[in-house]
Amino acid sequence: MDLSIIVPIYNEYGNLEPLHAEISAAALALGKDYEVIYIDDGSTDGSAELLRSIHASDDRVRVIFFRRNFGQTAALSAGFGACTGEVVVTMDGDRQNDPADMARLLAKLDEGYDLVSGWRRKRCDGFWLRRLPSAVANAIIRVTTNVKVHDYGCMLKAYRGEIARGLRLYGEMHRFIPAIAGDLGAAICEIEVNHRPRT
Repeated sequence: MDLSIIVPIYNEYGNLEPLHAEISAAALALGKDYEVIYIDDGSTDGSAELLRSIHASDDRVRVIFFRRNFGQTAALSAGFGACTGEVVVTMDGDRQNDPADMARLLAKLDEGYDLVSGWRRKRCDGFWLRRLPSAVANAIIRVTTNVKVHDYGCMLKAYRGEIARGLRLYGEMHRFIPAIAGDLGAAICEIEVNHRPRT
């Protein structure tokens, strides 16, 4: 498999069909063999049933179901454990990440990097509840690690498969993935990505 796309889902019923259409269009344009792995993180809004329908209509889709909400780190860990792609892309399920950015992430990966991290430079989030806490967390992580990226919290990332499958995650460690990958010797870079309003 050339590409695995991993998407944690928690109560995203209204977003799932347009999200899957966007992911499929962007992945097909890449001309690669791909799989999409959705992790339903204990949704209670009908997302699980809709994911079963999407899986039934698209043989490139795999779905992992959690019995309750375990959080984004657990969902990513399950996706990394299940994926088979030489390259792995992760993104959020709320459509704030733009699947069309995958092409740019993969092009940067082809330059020799092991992990390409998205930077939501122009965030479409509220200042007090989203952007300010994120800026503080990013500053702390930059100071305490040797990996200097602007946006540790951006879910839109591309990895070499062996790096993704080598990550051992627990708790809330998804925010520290660039630092963890850096400790594994990964070559890391960051590119600006499109960030869209939450729907």
